[in-house]
Amino acid sequence: MTETTEQPQPPQQPPQPSAVADAAAEDTPQGPPAPGEETGTSGPAEDVPAVAGAWTASAPGPRKDRRVLRAALRWTAAVAVFAAFGAGTAYGVTGMDRTDVPGLATHSDGRWDYPTLVRPPLPSGSPGPLADSNKAGAHYADLRALVLPAPKGAEADPALRGTDGWLDRKVFLAEIAADQREDMAQQLTDYGLRHIAARGWTMPDGTRTRVFLLQFSTAAVAEQVTSGVLADYSSPKHPFRGAELYEPDDAFSTIPRPKDVTVMPYSETKPYGAEQLRTAFVSAGDTVAVVEQSRKGGAATVPFQQTVTLQSELLA
Repeated sequence: MTETTEQPQPPQQPPQPSAVADAAAEDTPQGPPAPGEETGTSGPAEDVPAVAGAWTASAPGPRKDRRVLRAALRWTAAVAVFAAFGAGTAYGVTGMDRTDVPGLATHSDGRWDYPTLVRPPLPSGSPGPLADSNKAGAHYADLRALVLPAPKGAEADPALRGTDGWLDRKVFLAEIAADQREDMAQQLTDYGLRHIAARGWTMPDGTRTRVFLLQFSTAAVAEQVTSGVLADYSSPKHPFRGAELYEPDDAFSTIPRPKDVTVMPYSETKPYGAEQLRTAFVSAGDTVAVVEQSRKGGAATVPFQQTVTLQSELLA
């Protein structure tokens, strides 16, 4: 080896490509060690071939790393947005009613929208009509408050309002076939009819409903009127006006009813002309309910069953 002597420093020159490469190398991850360079690990370093123009190949390194990082950040943000959207959608669907979700709406089965039924209060110390202690089966509550209210969308029938809520028996008898009215009137007198309360309405589809509550002195008398005056096994004993042929409505056999309440339903059979009539007699305590529904082209089964069932519950 020869000893070098210190030479005067030449004027500073612009950085050459090798200097640029050295400066860039300080800011970039170091590559594999050069041949013969110590690696800090035991064993010889691997031989890595030199690459010509190393400064031009190493310079784009940081820009590539930043592009990858930016792309990763964008994908992370996108995933977060979609996750939040999906969570919000799931919450919105689970928070909706079944009828609000498209494709899951429950179609109406024809039932009407009746208000919540509330029985009128009993006088202090008075039993209900079907209580064991009430031997006469008397309804001590106001009979006028026991008539089923009209459903939503109904148009009230003013002819059935009566005077102070009490209906003249002539209005009820007008529902019976003309040649049967006199006989019916006499029988109601013989059995001691006390009061009639009523309500009627017409629905937007044209279904007309009439509900009459006939009150007698005891439950025993009401039962006799139901089975002896109003109803027979196969049809009403006194046909209603415009309806002559009936058959029992067997669909009611599967519908639960309050204990000690008798329901005798009928449907007018073909040919029934312009309208079909459905009617039912409900005996509960000292009162008999007469429910009629008629509609041009045919009276629907579901609202008829619903109306009769709700009126039965009010009287129980």
